[in-house]
Amino acid sequence: MIRVLIADDQDMVRTGFRMILDAQEDIEVVADVPDGVAAMGKARELRPDVCLLDIRMPGLDGLEVTRQLAGPEVTDPLKVVVVTTFDLDEYVHTALRNGASGFLLKDAGPALLIEAVRAAARGDALVSPQITVRLLKHFDGGGAKRDVKPPKDPLTARELDVVRAAARGLTNTEIGEELYLSLSTVKTHLASVQNKIDARNRVEIAAWAWRSGLMDD
Repeated sequence: MIRVLIADDQDMVRTGFRMILDAQEDIEVVADVPDGVAAMGKARELRPDVCLLDIRMPGLDGLEVTRQLAGPEVTDPLKVVVVTTFDLDEYVHTALRNGASGFLLKDAGPALLIEAVRAAARGDALVSPQITVRLLKHFDGGGAKRDVKPPKDPLTARELDVVRAAARGLTNTEIGEELYLSLSTVKTHLASVQNKIDARNRVEIAAWAWRSGLMDD
């Protein structure tokens, strides 16, 4: 059972998300709260598998809550999916750099909301399709390579294939189907890449791919 915390300052949004998620056999909403301070408290108390956070909330905004729950300095991070009305690059970049496992627009629909929760719980990252490629391309600074730390060990040809697919926004399942790999093999390649480039998650892998020029083709 995937245990979920919902934080949003709009009652109707929280109610709607709860109804959608609680209707799934494998998902349980353990709390819903109206502001960032309450989100921090409940998240630390309940340790949910996934936190769904709005960005604009009283007290602490969702970006700061994300940083405190899932940021680079957190020793035991929680999985966070940011759900917002605002499709702004600044918000997306900050959320993902603060450790978010996904970024969805509120109009993405129930199916994508459910998949984002499941993806975060299993270690994938899901970003709304309408912003995925635009977002990841932005990491390369508009086409110019940035200084990127080289891998500790060279990536294999298959690892490079997996990285390119992840950088295009594909899930592990989609990567496996495209490259004719089992799900466990995809996960093994991604884990190896994370170690070689010191990435914390697949979002950082994708960002590295764009920054390093791997996606130039």
